[in-house]
Amino acid sequence: MCDLITGKVAWDGCLPGVVRRSFASGVASLRSFPATSIQPHGMPAFTIASATIKKRYACMYSRSMTCTAPPTRDCPDFNPFPPLPIYCLAPPPPPRAAQAIRVRVGELMDAAGQAGVNIVCLQEAYHMPFAFCTREKQWCEFAESAESGESVRQCQAAARKWGMVVVCPILERDAAHGDVVWNTAVVIGNNGNVIGKHRKNHIPRVGDFNESTYYMEGNTGHPVFDTVFGKLAVNICYGRHIPLNWQAFAMNGAEIIFNPAATVGELSEPLWGQEARTAAIANSVFACGINRVGTETFPNEFTSGDGKPAHKSFGHFYGSSYVAAPDGSRTPGLARQKDGLMVAQLDLNLCRQTKDKWGFQMTARYEMYADFFARYVKPDFTPQVVRDPSM
Repeated sequence: MCDLITGKVAWDGCLPGVVRRSFASGVASLRSFPATSIQPHGMPAFTIASATIKKRYACMYSRSMTCTAPPTRDCPDFNPFPPLPIYCLAPPPPPRAAQAIRVRVGELMDAAGQAGVNIVCLQEAYHMPFAFCTREKQWCEFAESAESGESVRQCQAAARKWGMVVVCPILERDAAHGDVVWNTAVVIGNNGNVIGKHRKNHIPRVGDFNESTYYMEGNTGHPVFDTVFGKLAVNICYGRHIPLNWQAFAMNGAEIIFNPAATVGELSEPLWGQEARTAAIANSVFACGINRVGTETFPNEFTSGDGKPAHKSFGHFYGSSYVAAPDGSRTPGLARQKDGLMVAQLDLNLCRQTKDKWGFQMTARYEMYADFFARYVKPDFTPQVVRDPSM
């Protein structure tokens, strides 16, 4: 089990293989999953974490207890970091709301630091409600600088405090280019320095996801950030549906690709457990899916692109964050309805070992596909279809 109060971590359970991976579920519940422990080959296993946080803005909420006795560490529902109640009937002003969220996320990052985590990735736009369904522009007040915003500074402080790399997804305000807003992930080094940033490549236009009201497709390409703990990339949310997006990050040298997301059960849950896992296999990388958890209700009704009646909620963000390995194995997912912190140990040697075993990159025929795509993007492209002459 993982004691997230003291940072003492003890693992049990083992399977034969070529990579060491340990994982546990914590923060909202101290129940732990059995760990997988496999011997590494010459390179230290790095520890990463993904954190999700449940938020509700329309009413006060409290956690439920199944134990009749006062909560203690022996109680399965004991929560060392109880949810932060918000006593309001409407969303609080952006500065207050963002600060309340940062307090909770700070607790999660401290828990990760106490557990010895080397890299932590937060959920998409972690510092705000995922209000991009509403089309209301007041939510742009949550946007901040990717270099000096309060959320970025919080992650820098955590990075310095614990010596870990932090992936900090925010709504970015680009003051140098007309105050344009972007969906951005800032990568912070283990010394608290900003290494760089990536802006979301693919913007959804499905169901309640009206994100292009706020920001458009990013312009940063497929950067890979070379950190002291490994080479990582950030495939933000909807980009996980695009196989070439994963592939481009991997071709640039990524060993770990994080997918910070905000997605709801009715739309995407059948896909969630498959996409990061298949991307990990196809690209010989570790892929980490991080999803928001909980239900966010907004004051005003909004409509969807799917013809539903006007409503006030996106639906349930189902959490279920997990880590997938290049060999197709994966951790269990975090809870669907509770805050959580997934801690996993990764042996990055498995990336190269899998490449050597399967030869996907060696046999990829990139020149053939490059020629095909060069023809496909032209207006006069003709599909290569061989018609049955007897038809």
